[in-house]
Amino acid sequence: MKIAVVGTGYVGLVTGVSLSEIGHTVMCVDVDESKVARMQAGVSPIYEPGLSEMMESNIEAGRLSFTTEHRDAFVDADAIYIAVGTPQKEDGTADLRFIESVAGNIAEHLTGYAVVVTKSTVPVGTNDYIQSYIAKYTDVSFDVVSNPEFLREGSAVYDTFNGDRVVIGSDRAEAASVVEKINRPFGLPVFKTDIRSAEMIKYASNAFLATKISFVNEVATLCEKLGANVEDVAKGMGQDKRIGKKFLNAGIGYGGSCFPKDTSALVQISGEAGHDFTLLKAVMEVNERQQRLLVEKAKERFGSLRGMTIAILGLSFKANTDDMREAASVVLAEELVLAGAHVVAYDPIAIENAKQVLPEAVDYAGSTEAALDGADATFVVTDWDEIKELDTGTFKERLTKPVVFDGRNCFDLDDMREAGVEYYSVGRPGIGKEGVMR
Repeated sequence: MKIAVVGTGYVGLVTGVSLSEIGHTVMCVDVDESKVARMQAGVSPIYEPGLSEMMESNIEAGRLSFTTEHRDAFVDADAIYIAVGTPQKEDGTADLRFIESVAGNIAEHLTGYAVVVTKSTVPVGTNDYIQSYIAKYTDVSFDVVSNPEFLREGSAVYDTFNGDRVVIGSDRAEAASVVEKINRPFGLPVFKTDIRSAEMIKYASNAFLATKISFVNEVATLCEKLGANVEDVAKGMGQDKRIGKKFLNAGIGYGGSCFPKDTSALVQISGEAGHDFTLLKAVMEVNERQQRLLVEKAKERFGSLRGMTIAILGLSFKANTDDMREAASVVLAEELVLAGAHVVAYDPIAIENAKQVLPEAVDYAGSTEAALDGADATFVVTDWDEIKELDTGTFKERLTKPVVFDGRNCFDLDDMREAGVEYYSVGRPGIGKEGVMR
């Protein structure tokens, strides 16, 4: 089929490239001319494992192209995917101006029947609004289908081809069948429902996973107070099939483009519907507190941080992505600078993006070792493989005071103790100055 994808962020670009990989002819639309030129040359604007190679092969095969012209993409298109951003407003609601802009372009340039497929995460009722908005400005026949994405940044390509399900929300069986046919080569289970339920599935899924993360982080805090080890607790919990093992890793909270935005939006949606979603408000409160955890641990250990040099290892909100949206490193760096510390930061991929959002006072290093050299202590913030694989003796050799605050529980307690490192992680016993667990 001929498919247009509007928006080339994480969702749009991965969607467009993946659809071309399974044999469709895909044209992706973006208003940024320089970005489009780079993509047409096979250069991905985002870091996502496996994406660049797939882009190049499908451009070469003639199945994938990029344009700034909506008209060119929409001509004879069987489906038009909306994959633009829905950023969070100050009040927590989703900003739908980009959705409305795309709807206007569809109405202006639609030449024949097409299925409009909404990939963007939108509040319940938005697809009905898109339907009425487009219909107001065109007499050309079309249908709107909700087809939410469930991709994890850092493994989005893998998830596209190995997902749990494809959700298709439509009030017209014929339109749903078109989207099912488009996705059939992926070989994934298809779940069809009405359009509003599909919209809700996306928000409810992300909110539940965020709840699971905040729950285990609360358990971690309790484990520290009671002398238990959250890793053992989570492992024991996860063996219960009703609970499952995933999203039970204690740490310094969730970030990125989805969980913070979607939990906040669902709270706002609930309020507008007359329901106080108290559970989700608590989830957000726990996460906000968790992102400051390492600073609190450092203050407890040292008292004042003024004049100290703190190395931050890992800046992106998670490994295998350069995304800095809602990253814990932003909060931690701001708190450290306010406390009078000098911050030296390192990330294998995200430094350029980090420079746009971290305080100007932060300095950057070209390697983990360079960041650690001469620092008084370090915060482990993102669990990149190269950070997890550091020889524990490196901390002893490079830091003036071998004190490590690990927000991702990257290192084994016994290994750190044997290396002579003072070590504090999340929900596990700390290793004090004398190598004593406490």
